[in-house]
Amino acid sequence: MEVDLDRELMNSFKTMNTTDRDVLINEFLRVLGSQPNATEGEFYLDMANWNLQEAVSAWMDVHHPRNNPLAMRFVQDITIGEGESIPPSTKFTKTWRIRNTGNEAWPAGCTLRFTDGDQLSTYTQVSVGPVTPNHEVDISVEMCSPPNTGMFQGKWRMCNPGGNFFGDAIWVIICVDAGGVLGVTQQLNSSSFDFHNNSADASFSNPFNMGME
Repeated sequence: MEVDLDRELMNSFKTMNTTDRDVLINEFLRVLGSQPNATEGEFYLDMANWNLQEAVSAWMDVHHPRNNPLAMRFVQDITIGEGESIPPSTKFTKTWRIRNTGNEAWPAGCTLRFTDGDQLSTYTQVSVGPVTPNHEVDISVEMCSPPNTGMFQGKWRMCNPGGNFFGDAIWVIICVDAGGVLGVTQQLNSSSFDFHNNSADASFSNPFNMGME
């Protein structure tokens, strides 16, 4: 059976606002036909936090890898490690390092997209330029901590120009605490970096200045 997951079908997932798990399992099976069973559908939906689009994409990545030959692996957090403390309502830059672990270059038009959890940025996606196999790239997103304290997390995923996800899910996980200093420290370090470099070189450019969409 040839499964056609074109943009129109993927966009139709977004119109589903049900949280009924039986309905989501039945829709998962309807989309993919007779290949998976209900147990497998429940497994992939649970793994995707019951997001139908992500569950179908994950199943396709495993069972039909030729449909999306691109690959990505999360390497490390460059700024703001998981669970680090940040004061409320504080701007910060989250940077991840990722690697193209596939045999094909990522083409122009790939994006890193927010998919689930707490949306800590006004941006829902950032452009990622072409990346050749076995090369790493740092991806940065400007964010702001919520005004209330607690733990917050958001999930981001790489997406090819056709709208299909690939590679590891990557996370931003922060603890918003009145005594947190990391966001402020990052801002001070950035200001100091700007001052010294601008004094020495008027052509200095911000290393986090990436194309945002």
